[in-house]
Amino acid sequence: MMPLIDTHCHLADPRLSGDLDAVIERARDSGVISLIAIGAIGSVETDGLTVEIAERHRDIFAVVGVHPHDAKDCDTARLDQLRKLAESSRVVAIGETGLDFHYMHSAPQAQERALRAQLELARQCGLPVVIHCRKAESRIVEIVREVGMPPKGGVIHCFSADLKAAEEFLELGFYLSFSGILTFKKADELRAAARVVPAKRVLVETDAPYLAPEPVRSRRNEPAYVRYTLEKLAEIRGDAVEDLAAAIVRNASALFGVALDAPAAAPESPRRP
Repeated sequence: MMPLIDTHCHLADPRLSGDLDAVIERARDSGVISLIAIGAIGSVETDGLTVEIAERHRDIFAVVGVHPHDAKDCDTARLDQLRKLAESSRVVAIGETGLDFHYMHSAPQAQERALRAQLELARQCGLPVVIHCRKAESRIVEIVREVGMPPKGGVIHCFSADLKAAEEFLELGFYLSFSGILTFKKADELRAAARVVPAKRVLVETDAPYLAPEPVRSRRNEPAYVRYTLEKLAEIRGDAVEDLAAAIVRNASALFGVALDAPAAAPESPRRP
């Protein structure tokens, strides 16, 4: 069974808590060798629980941060809490931070302050950053150009924009991660962008329990379903599924700085020290 990785899932979400152990086992049974679990949504307790889950499982790693929906709560105390959590060896990135100009649960100014603060936190902690972006591509590009990319890099999670945005993010040095949206019928612009992303900069994710891909779109999403997005991505790009899966595992290993059971890294995608 080819090794897969889900680079973005919310294992501390209440919708998964009732049968989390079974969710993790189904992922393993489907070939998923590692999960990158994101806290971020809600209070700092969600981040803490995400780290606890990662500390119980050798194949799960944690990401902690303040989601743009909650950016109004990203004060000095919250950042200090994140910095403390990031001391765990199981924490491999800061996020998901970013901008969401669709829902506007926090004011744009608060979202931008939180993004700037977490870009700096990632720099201080020596970690990459995980970025959420919805209807804010150009503004994120502007802020990252101004503040600078954390030295360990970053990923645009659940990339769902067009070719122009993809090119701008790639120019900044981001990886682009594709979710189940790629399988949706009306995602033609997204599929066009997916065709041109270099293999060394592409990732896949579920964003579980959200955004279940076709053909399981009506269900609660979970990491085992990352295979469907991978298969669609390979079809769009004209890649062999096994080759693309191996490239994605190498990319995740390089970005998050973790050793994964994957083929040796290609010269252009070295493992992050």
